[in-house]
Amino acid sequence: MLDIGNVVAAFSEDQVLRLTGLTKGRLRYWDKSDFFKPSFAGENKRLAYSRFYSFKDVVALRTLEMLRVQNNVPLQHLRKVAETLAHLKDDLWTKTTLYVCNRKVVFMNPETGEPQEVVSGQYLLGIPLQRVIADTSNDIEQMKKRSNDEVGQITRSRAIVHNAWVISGTRIPVGAIKRLREDGYSVEAIIAEYPDLTADDVKAAIKHKPTKAA
Repeated sequence: MLDIGNVVAAFSEDQVLRLTGLTKGRLRYWDKSDFFKPSFAGENKRLAYSRFYSFKDVVALRTLEMLRVQNNVPLQHLRKVAETLAHLKDDLWTKTTLYVCNRKVVFMNPETGEPQEVVSGQYLLGIPLQRVIADTSNDIEQMKKRSNDEVGQITRSRAIVHNAWVISGTRIPVGAIKRLREDGYSVEAIIAEYPDLTADDVKAAIKHKPTKAA
């Protein structure tokens, strides 16, 4: 089993965008609104590289984004989820499973085996955090290996919502790029939201049309 306590790393804001699929605006809004703050941050957050996230931060952000996008859990409820996750000890973090019922998250305490919210007769979608941790580790390695052949390419990822189309070598969904474009963002403005992307990446996403077989 992966020991999250032995994973020592700090990731820049740009790296976190690439690993989570979040936009820079959303990440900074979550920080400013005290929803989710980086583990390491300078006093003047206007300076470049003033925010750094731990491995545990990245796993938590990916989990929260999964709950928000896949399960439509309201942001207000996710704030409470974030508070719960933030207080988990490292050993509990890897053993914890989250469940979603009626757009609410149920926390299964690995010590007591009891949920924090009472649920009866409803289908529960489990999200084992150990799997999220492992997927995050794999994606970090892939992030380091993104080749020139992947620039401007679109692929599908089983790790993203509904096997979605993404920018090759990243977790950034094509749909997210298209939505920004529809909101009036220029190619340059989209790159400002996702600094690891190139103009070729953005243009490929805007032009991409899923095949009927997909």
